[in-house]
Amino acid sequence: MSAGALGLAVFALITACSGGGTGAGRDAGADTRRQVPTWKSGVTPAEVGELMHVPLPDEATDRRAAYQNGFQDDGLLLAFTVPTARVGAFLTRLAPEQPLTHRAKALTRSVKPMTPFARLGLKEPETLADVRGGPVCAPCAGELNSLEVAVHPIDAQRSRVYLRGVD
Repeated sequence: MSAGALGLAVFALITACSGGGTGAGRDAGADTRRQVPTWKSGVTPAEVGELMHVPLPDEATDRRAAYQNGFQDDGLLLAFTVPTARVGAFLTRLAPEQPLTHRAKALTRSVKPMTPFARLGLKEPETLADVRGGPVCAPCAGELNSLEVAVHPIDAQRSRVYLRGVD
């Protein structure tokens, strides 16, 4: 076989194996475009709180929320500030199955979550020191698959609550 014929045969084999045609091994109904998560516009903290089954405390301020339509699962973000004295009561209402852990130092590894709090203009809780957090349901109610909470004191009077859910 000549070099030209061998090259043509290899090209034909690669093309056939790459799914370029409509052969029997290919799902003709499959959408082959790469699907990327998109952010839903106009979502409110109350809506996201409802999807998470988390009522927002009346005294919550600086309420922020985002909803990411994912390929398989959706991502939910909710963050707000509450008086530090009210954090314990809020966490009790979440009814964590295990005690939340306290982390004194920021994590040293790079953190790139699928649903980043940067979307809300906030630092990731993993990059902060003096954070209490952990999972609060597994599995959760309704469509919610998981929910994690993190609490970071902003100052002596206020703390920010971060909630990240997968729906």
